Amino acid sequence: MRPEKATIISDLTTKLNSSPYLLITDYTGLKVDQFSELRKRLAGVGAECRVVKNTMLRLAAKEAGIPDLGELHGQTAVVVGERDVSAAAKVVKTFAAEFEKPVMRLGVLDNAVITIEQIKELAELPTLDVLRAKLLGLFLAPASKLVRTLNEPAASLARVLNAKTGGVTAEESAPAVEEAAKEEAPAATAPAEETTAAAPTEAAPAAPAAEETK
Repeated sequence: MRPEKATIISDLTTKLNSSPYLLITDYTGLKVDQFSELRKRLAGVGAECRVVKNTMLRLAAKEAGIPDLGELHGQTAVVVGERDVSAAAKVVKTFAAEFEKPVMRLGVLDNAVITIEQIKELAELPTLDVLRAKLLGLFLAPASKLVRTLNEPAASLARVLNAKTGGVTAEESAPAVEEAAKEEAPAATAPAEETTAAAPTEAAPAAPAAEETK
């Protein structure tokens, strides 16, 4: 094997090993500017598209431990990436619907060969970024509500104290609170003393009444 060919296979093997997925397409009929546009769109989702020879792809796949890809014909381009297979599949599907190329052949996900229909199903799934955003929203919504609930008693108490103290601080309001307590203390005991003193007055007339009865 020529050194340059071995280098290409080694580089492709490294790409396959670092990518959680592999999408194989036939780009026959795709113009240069269209291919550049496809690459640009794939780069936006963390993927890349590269042209490979079928023989080299089979050799690299074998070295990477990928299952047999079967017979490959025509002009082949592979899509690999380090992120989300759904996002990459969505780009390829949308691009093919727009330009009628490239044609999807098959794919590999989690070291298992997947069909064209399965790739299309992956393209319909939300991307990982969308799923993460939704999951984060689910976590944050109850958390913010819990924080508001926990803070509400403290806020209510602060409003009550602020209203009673006229907005002064706790240190400033302490003497006023103590003074109010002293003023209210005699008033609370006064009725008891008056009740005690009044008891003999009501009982005194009762004795003569008893004597008159006799």
